[in-house]
Amino acid sequence: MTNGIYTLANDYVYNQLVALLNSIEVNAGDVPVCVIAYNDQIDLVRAEVASRKNVTLLEDPEIFARWEEFSHRVWQSHPTAIETWQAKGIQKFYRVGENRRYCAFDPGSYFENFIYLDADTLVMQPLDFVFDKLDEYDFVAYDFQYKDPGHIFKVSSPKLYEVFNQERIESEIFCSGFYASKRGIFPPEQREWLLSQLNNGDSEILYMGAPNQSVLNYMRMKGNVSYYNFSLNLPENQLTGCCANSPHFVNQHNVLYDKGNKLTFLHYIGLSSKLFNRLCAGENIDFPYRDIFLHYRYLKEPENQPKFTTKPKAYNAPPSLGKRILKKLGLTVGGK
Repeated sequence: MTNGIYTLANDYVYNQLVALLNSIEVNAGDVPVCVIAYNDQIDLVRAEVASRKNVTLLEDPEIFARWEEFSHRVWQSHPTAIETWQAKGIQKFYRVGENRRYCAFDPGSYFENFIYLDADTLVMQPLDFVFDKLDEYDFVAYDFQYKDPGHIFKVSSPKLYEVFNQERIESEIFCSGFYASKRGIFPPEQREWLLSQLNNGDSEILYMGAPNQSVLNYMRMKGNVSYYNFSLNLPENQLTGCCANSPHFVNQHNVLYDKGNKLTFLHYIGLSSKLFNRLCAGENIDFPYRDIFLHYRYLKEPENQPKFTTKPKAYNAPPSLGKRILKKLGLTVGGK
């Protein structure tokens, strides 16, 4: 297939996956979607995919192993990563499942051109304009992550500005929750070259807190893959945000607008999947743009949407006095 959307999911993010798939179907049209299995816990995901005509599931052990081995070699090149993670009981490397998003680049993948979306996103409009930009560039983003390089690279490393100059750091960094690219742009010989550069000292600049996001930015920048970010090129009066921590978006018929412009996607960045699961289990917990999530999550099964009769509790509300006292005493409710 020429164009398609990838996401990465397991049963833990099932509720968010359903909301994302519904938002794509309603707002983006008849775009094929491939769900990449995050790990083996995918019984709910597998059933959901089987119920949808335009959605497939990628669970190919051979492709997964190829990219997992590459990621492992990346982090073996780092001076402290593997040792640090092993000391914390983390096997192989941190967030192994997240590296499966690289499978979209594999020559054996489904789509020639693709958009990758994290499961904690909602699509707000057709994505044709993003796919169209791939006619000119090999990598496309739409976010403002370049304002916060500290979540991409180790900014305290003196090596950072030797590898990439300041201008590139301030203009080319992107968030891995949404991007568009093409299969085959990181062939085996390119990956081997990237590994050689990492082993020669570049690995010091990688950010261990978001390993796959850091590595993907490094791969694109070091490989000089042609790049376009809508947030740096659109006129100011057409520009929109995307993060759920922006409080000013306006909901019009379950589509969000930023100063009159329709968002491309909403990213619930920084909000734990636990919140969404607790909400769907019936707990009246409030978080930004909760209602629009509930709309898309239960779009096809409104009868199953939780009915709340109590006052909502803010997701970031401080614990009650009683719970604070118990915590200070080292006790928990129901504990010994």
